[in-house]
Amino acid sequence: MSTTSNYASATKKSTNVSLAENLLAEAKELRINVSQAAEAGVTRAVAEKRAEIWLKENWEAIESSNTYVEKHGLPLEKYRMF
Repeated sequence: MSTTSNYASATKKSTNVSLAENLLAEAKELRINVSQAAEAGVTRAVAEKRAEIWLKENWEAIESSNTYVEKHGLPLEKYRMF
């Protein structure tokens, strides 16, 4: 499921955003919908931050699993076809 689709149909709320004047002018010249572009950027930033937090919260379990595999190999390795 795409993160973007979670927000696409959500109720919108007006907000103020400060952008460099020349960036805004170029976006308008290129007919870029600034609201959609900003939403896409914030959506991406939220997803990246959530992934970062998840990795921090699960680092210990990931390290434990990696240590186990290094020590004992993959649990079902004898069934691998490659």
